[in-house]
Amino acid sequence: MSFGLPPLKVKPEVGSDIKVQEGPFGVPEPFTAGLGATKANVGITHPLEVSERNYRLNEDKMNMAMLRSIQGLHAPMRLNMELNFVNKVGRLPFLPSSNLQRDVLTGRDIEMGFEDILNTPELCEVAGQPHAVVERSLGLL
Repeated sequence: MSFGLPPLKVKPEVGSDIKVQEGPFGVPEPFTAGLGATKANVGITHPLEVSERNYRLNEDKMNMAMLRSIQGLHAPMRLNMELNFVNKVGRLPFLPSSNLQRDVLTGRDIEMGFEDILNTPELCEVAGQPHAVVERSLGLL
């Protein structure tokens, strides 16, 4: 009776074979295909890359499975319900949101990561006139 939740022991996903279009020296040619096209052709370069991309998702699934086994089925259901409500809370499109309530519910408020240092609103290059941003989000423009 798993209720669709994963087991506590996480199994790594294995990536597919890598097929790289190589140039004369055995490396992809970014001048002919472009940097973006070259990266898409490379795919997964290391076995841990898939695991690192899905780290947060795997951690959340494991925490929910552990919470279910310790406190019962109601605890992960209630936490998911609260997270859904938090994700629906919105601000005006031109105001930055810190998502503090979501971070508190997931336990990420006590962690320090790259996104905390390098993703500050004052370093954001995207800015616009508030009225134009709101009208665009409503589909008026």
